Amino acid sequence: METTMTKTNRPIALITGGSRGLGRNTALSLARKGVDMVITYRSRADEAQAAIAEIEAAGGRAAALQLDTGAVVTFPAFVEALKRTLRETWQRDRFDFLVNNAGTGLRKTIAETTEDEFDALVNIHLKGVFFLTQALLPLVADGGRIINVSSGLARFSVPGSAAYAMMKGGIEVFTRYLAKELGARRITANTVAPGAIATDFNGGHVRDDAEINRMVAGVTALGRAGVPDDIGPMIASLLSEDNRWVNAQRIEASGGMNI
Repeated sequence: METTMTKTNRPIALITGGSRGLGRNTALSLARKGVDMVITYRSRADEAQAAIAEIEAAGGRAAALQLDTGAVVTFPAFVEALKRTLRETWQRDRFDFLVNNAGTGLRKTIAETTEDEFDALVNIHLKGVFFLTQALLPLVADGGRIINVSSGLARFSVPGSAAYAMMKGGIEVFTRYLAKELGARRITANTVAPGAIATDFNGGHVRDDAEINRMVAGVTALGRAGVPDDIGPMIASLLSEDNRWVNAQRIEASGGMNI
């Protein structure tokens, strides 16, 4: 396979959970840099279409596909839908960038976490990422790039985050193995680990709870909680040619949280 990143073709990125939050911000940031987009959404088709409109307004071409990243059984059908979309929209059979971003949160102590809640996190954040990436590898162009979104919680500890943070720790190990095994195809793999970001993630507690927002600001060197514009442009930069030699790295974007 040859890379589809040529002078005559705009690169194509696939961003899971690209209809909202950090995924949407990343999609817009990439569109402004000349990248076309396939975004996935779980249930809110209206949010996905609004994101498509913003991407197109920024100069990109985009498509949205429904995907439950915790339901591995649906991945073969998703891959076939993606193949059709690439052919019909771009006359291509490969895409260049995979950003595994989709996820949910859980704020419970170890003592409070149920087995069902733990299993749901495994399916979305660990098992789903592993097997979706596996299913998509034949469609990733040689010379392409993979970014897995982790969390600052994989480095520092906040009570009530143990199960979620465990999943992100596993993803960071997975990323290093991807980089090693895909090196022969010139595909890089890196982890981006945001700190606390003011979005609707996990019930919007960083954004909407003034006490939590002040707590985050107090333990962050730059003195505030993060916002989506702190993350999306950083991921877009990491996917640019300027960072082609960055591989197998965990890059934390937290403003210096808990240092």
